[in-house]
Parts: sequence; C-alpha cells; structure tokens
Amino acid sequence: MEIGIRILVAFLFSQVVQIGAQEEGESGCVPGFQVKEYQVEYSGGFQKDRPLTQVFFDDCAGNDGVVFEVSHPDFQVDEEMNLVARRDVMDGGTVLFIHGVNKQADDLAQVDIVRAPPRSLQKLRGRIGLGQMQPYRSKRALFAPRMHVSENMEPPFPKVIGTVMSQGMEANHIFHMTGVGADQDPKGVFTIDRRTGEVSVSQELDREAISSYSLEVSVTDINGRLIEGPVRLQVDVNDQNDNRPIFKETRYAGEVLEGSPTGSLVMTMTAEDADDPRLQNAVLRYNIVRQSPDKPSPNMFYINPESGNIVTVISPTLLDRETLPTTQYELEIVAQDMKGRDVGLTGTATATITITDKNDHAPEFTHSLFSASVDEGSTGVVVNLTVDDRDDPATGAWRAIYSIINGDPTQSFEIHTNPDNNEGMLSLIKPLDYESLVFHTLLIKVENEDRLVPDVGYGSSSTATVHITVQDVNEGPVFFPDPLQVTKMENVPLGSFVASLNATDPDVLQSQSIRFAVLRDPANWLSVNPVRGTVNTSANLDRESVYVHDNKYTAIFMATDNGNPPATGTGTLVIHLEDYNDNAPYVHPSVVRVCEDAKDSVVIVGGRDRDVHPNAGPFKIELGKQPGLEKTWKVFRVNNTHAQIMLLQSMKRANYQLPLVVTDSGMPPLSNSTEIKVQVCTCKKNRMDCNGASSLCSNLMMLLLAVVLLSLLGEFTGCSTTVSTW
Repeated sequence: MEIGIRILVAFLFSQVVQIGAQEEGESGCVPGFQVKEYQVEYSGGFQKDRPLTQVFFDDCAGNDGVVFEVSHPDFQVDEEMNLVARRDVMDGGTVLFIHGVNKQADDLAQVDIVRAPPRSLQKLRGRIGLGQMQPYRSKRALFAPRMHVSENMEPPFPKVIGTVMSQGMEANHIFHMTGVGADQDPKGVFTIDRRTGEVSVSQELDREAISSYSLEVSVTDINGRLIEGPVRLQVDVNDQNDNRPIFKETRYAGEVLEGSPTGSLVMTMTAEDADDPRLQNAVLRYNIVRQSPDKPSPNMFYINPESGNIVTVISPTLLDRETLPTTQYELEIVAQDMKGRDVGLTGTATATITITDKNDHAPEFTHSLFSASVDEGSTGVVVNLTVDDRDDPATGAWRAIYSIINGDPTQSFEIHTNPDNNEGMLSLIKPLDYESLVFHTLLIKVENEDRLVPDVGYGSSSTATVHITVQDVNEGPVFFPDPLQVTKMENVPLGSFVASLNATDPDVLQSQSIRFAVLRDPANWLSVNPVRGTVNTSANLDRESVYVHDNKYTAIFMATDNGNPPATGTGTLVIHLEDYNDNAPYVHPSVVRVCEDAKDSVVIVGGRDRDVHPNAGPFKIELGKQPGLEKTWKVFRVNNTHAQIMLLQSMKRANYQLPLVVTDSGMPPLSNSTEIKVQVCTCKKNRMDCNGASSLCSNLMMLLLAVVLLSLLGEFTGCSTTVSTW
C-alpha cells in the first residue's frame, strides 16, 4: 500500500511539473527542454521502435529544424519527440543524455533508467493509468535532479538553480551538501537551504575553468544522524559565447607555384575557441575579407569556411609570376564562431602568399654575336657574355650555365658564370698563336641549372657566336733544344769549341735577326759569338770546381731579336765534364802518434785524390828516398787505399818528420812526396803522454781488428796505442 501511494505521488508531481512548464511557456517561454529529467523503467530489455518516454522541448519559435542527439548510439528521438530504441536493446546503461539544438535553442536533458517495480505494482500502475512515460519518478525518497547554471550570470547573488526533494522530510530533518564547490575549494560556490533543499549559486561561474560540479546531498536529523543519502547532485555549467576565436599565429606564410591548377592547396589557417566544442559557440567559420593587391582579380584565393584550407581560384595562365603586379599577396582572414552567424565573435589573422617561380622562361643572349681581340701569348678573361632570364633571380631557374659547343678543338677556352650578374666570363686558358691562326669563331650555348618545364624549350636565342681576333705580339726567340747538353774534358785549351746555340724567332711573318749573349756563367769559363751563337772556353774547365755539381756545369744564354720593342728568350747549356788526372794524391792524416816502445808501434795512413776513377786509387804508399830510413820504419800495403807504418825500433819521446811518396793510378800516374808528423809518446797503463797530451788506448787485439776492417771498408777512423785519429 505504501509503495502504491509513493508511485501515485510521483505521478501527480510529474503532472504538476508538466502543467507548470506549459504555463511558463505561455507566459514567458524559456527555449530548451521544458522538463530536463526523465526516468524509464527497465524490465529485461527495450523493444525496437517502442516509445520509452516523451521529451518536452520548445525553442519558443515553433521547433523548426530541431535536432536531437542521444548519448547511447542504440537510441534516438523520433519525430513525435518519443525516445525509442533503434533495435532491441538488452542493456541501455543507467543514464542517457539527450542534446537538442537548433538556431534558437541548445539544451540537454537526462534520462535515468531504473529497475521495474514488482509485478503487483505493475498491476496497480495499470489500474491507476500510469504508463512508462512519466518524468521525475524516483526509486528513493531523496531525489537530486541534474541542475544547470549559465556561466557569466549577472548579480545579484545568490540565485536558486534547483531543489533537492525528500518525500520523508520532517521538521527536524536538515539538508547537507558536500564536494568541490560546496565545502571543498572552491568553497561556497553552491549552497543548499537546510530546510527547503533549494540549491543556489553564490557567484559568477566560468565554464572554461570548471565545466561541471559533482556534489553529494544527504539528510540528517538535528543530532547529525544520517536519515537519507547521500545522493549525487550534478551541476552543469552551461556555456555562453564569451571566447573569441584565436589564431595560433598572427601572421601566416604560404606559397604556391606559378601556373598551378585552379584549386591547388596553398596553406591552412587554424583558429581555436575556448567555448564548449559541442555547441555552436565553438563552431568556427573562416572567411577572406581582404586581398592586397586586388589585381588581376580581387578573388584570386578561396578559403574553405570549415577546414580553413586556402586554395587558388585564379586560372593557371593568369597565375604567372612574371606578369603579376607582385609576387606576394596578403590576405586578411576572419574566423567567426556560431557557425559564422552575425552574432558570433571573430578573430583575425594575416596570410602572406608568395607566388614561387618555376623555370618557364629559357635564358636568351642579349646579342647573337659577340666580338673580342686578344694578344697572342696571353691568358685570362676575353669577353663577358650577357643574357636575359625572366625567372626569379638567384634561383636555379635563373642561374645560367654556359658551354662551348663548337670552335674550340684545342680546348683553349673555358666559361665560368658570374654569380652576381649571371654573365658568362669567356676566358683563355691556353695562349693563342698569331702565326698559327688569327681568327677563332666559337658557338656558345646557355642553359639553366634547373630543367625547363615540359612545354618550354631552348630556342635560337639561347645560342650566340663569339669572334676572337688574335693580335700579333713580338715574341722572344726560342732555343732548341732547351737545355742543350754537351760533354767535354776538363782542362781543354783556352778558346776550345764547346757548343753551338740554336734559337729561332716565332714571328715568322716578320724578318728579324737574333743576337746571342751570356746571361749567367758562374765561373766565367765561357764566351759566345753574338751572331753565330758558337760557345768557346775563355778559361780552363775544372771538374773539381765548386761551380760543378755532379760533374755538370750549367750556364744560361739569351737571344734577343731586333723587333719593336725587342724580345728576348733564354736557353740553358749543360756541360758534362770528364775527369783529367790533374790532381796529385796526398796522405791522410798528416799527424800520427806512436808509443816509444817499438813492439806496439803501428799506424795506418790512407791516400786521397780530388780526381775520380780511373785517375785516383788504387794508391801506392812508400817511404821517402832518404838513406837509413828503412832501418827505423817499414810500410805495408793494407788495401787499395791504405797502408800500415811500423816502427822497427824504440825511439825517444819526440816529434819526427816521416817522408812518404803516394802515387795514383792515372794514365800517366801522378806522385806526391810529402811528410807526415810522427809524435813518439810515452804509453803507460793504457794512457799515452805526448808532450802533456793524452789519448785513450787499446790492446793489440783491437789493433788487429781495425786492420781487418780497413781491409774490408777501404778506410776507417780508430783509436789505438799507436794509431792516431784522422
């Protein structure tokens, strides 16, 4: 009986709400859902197309074009505003949200799905005429409907936004509200009347800061004992259009290639709106409000109002970088919310579009014929070739590449591009000869670094002819061969013939005479006949001179013609000198030391000669022709260059002069009588005392080893009791 009474009360309450909503619409209509909270019963599933409940929506203007969206994809609102299932649904969840929107209204409603009451209650409901389409039915005594409050509400505050109802409320019962916005930061945003359950907002709200509040409401007695609850109270902050669209950048830059087809994408403009993206407050539309300059058409570009994509509208033939008044266009773009309606807020940005170049113009020579003159024998830049190119400077479509396609079989020319002005610098890298060819004709081609577009080609203006005239210059005589090499014996008589110089004048078209002269003769050994060019000796040639290197003597001569002005050439003469036995040999060292004790007194001496083989060694070293000398000294041959001198008897400590005769192997041989100084010293304990001087000594074994090495190497440096260093 109690359950039936509660159902009847809920039904009567819903009827009162509907009647109140109708009266309000008649007296002062508020666009949107007239009833915002609905309940449907779940008893094992929902049948396809069977109405669950009817919603009450009025935009106060006839509901023209109203569209409903249901949060669950298996449900929809039909033309009669009935909530129906699209198919048979076994589980629809616990809550559904219905979004109704058109030009005049934008609102949300909530549908709670509750379990069906027992079968006896179903019969009771049938007897009293209650169907399934009754809003505001509750399964519990404490009921907190979903509440809505608009952001940016104007004072005064507080303002009542809804009421929490309790069917079992008594005089000593008190409503309590907790959660963020009540007793948690931000505190005090919402309050509840402790006796009536009215919920109020106490300040202006910002949806962009907090879009919804989730609170809890409960009922206690005056002693704080929990009577009912807690139940959840959801407060949604309704969006207002209080945020303008904002572009990510104030200026955008894009580019499009000239000649691009109509509809080519240039760039994309993007703005953001902080308002609720589910509402039209944040639905943006884009528009071009200004184009500068406006030639050749004020509508060269189009922006998609929804995507912000900017595309070309102008035809490809008019989108010609070389004929447009400018290569950059500036567009002023406006983004407007509310789907672009006049009531919407706007944001502005600027787009700069650059018309980029493609290689649709071939380079053309400014002249078909270029002429220049050049002196024979010179190198460097001959002529600068100039071209015109209508493409964008400093790009591959403008930069020129020159090539010689005819007229340079000897590859005497080359071309480089001047990067500053695109001119071709034709240069000589090999000197030209007037006597060989006076006129040169070159065919030059110019191209771009980048390839031309398919429908453009290089024409006759992309080639040019260059005439080069060679100017005659008086050239110096040329020696042949250079260097001239001869072989001569040293010490030839004065005035002997050495060589005959040969020089010719390249200026064969002129009758010129040549005179010779010595330019560089380090030892002053040579002279030259100025007319015939014959070279003779003016001093003895000496192979052993410091001016001779590797048996070669080098002199430089010059030949001068009688042109105007005279020209000079130089040539080199190299004389290979053969050796003559003109230097007697000598003995080394000139000073030796021996011990006064004859048994260990042995020294080694060697022969030397400034001449070379066969006028040097083998040498013959002998004692001088003095009587009795052989009784004190004896000379033994060691090898081709050295001999051993032995003291035959002990002598007193003193200095002696030992005469020797050394003879070379020349034809004829040369001999030299010389003396070496022999110091007879006192040798004690491996030390040698020669008038206060001392020398490090060795034993006889070391001496014998030195003799063996001398026999192998020809000459060496050693230290012994009786062998001095040389």
